Amino acid sequence: MSDDVLSVIPTDPHWQPDRPAADRAVALVTQMAPGLPDGTDVEIDVIWHDAVTVVDAGENLEKIVCSLCGASIDLGWWADLLEAHCESGFATLAVEVPCCGGETSLELLGYEWPCGFARFEIAIWNPERSWFDAGELAVLASVIGHPLRQVRAHI
Repeated sequence: MSDDVLSVIPTDPHWQPDRPAADRAVALVTQMAPGLPDGTDVEIDVIWHDAVTVVDAGENLEKIVCSLCGASIDLGWWADLLEAHCESGFATLAVEVPCCGGETSLELLGYEWPCGFARFEIAIWNPERSWFDAGELAVLASVIGHPLRQVRAHI
């Protein structure tokens, strides 16, 4: 069986909220994604990563575009990169891209579906919605105390 995961992460990959702010945000997310029509609650995970970790789109990821030269980057390169950092996370997001050999940040690459990097994540499993709209995301950001972005994965 496959799953969909809607993750909300800070725009700054290194930022983490304090526990009370995280708890308030989770309470709000629980209201915004109340569950399935049959009354089953969605599963919400709050994850505090020790190091910057990728939050990727899983099977939704269609393409990665180099921010330096505009070329498509092979998804195999991305898969190898994730595998190399799956346990320890990323000490730096600086990377040499395979297309043009230039130095850039993983944050600056163009991901078709969005991907991100974070030390804090609220993951909603199989939500009965695709995305939070801009207004909802702004309210969540005000509750947690930092701008947020979202990533939707299919795994």
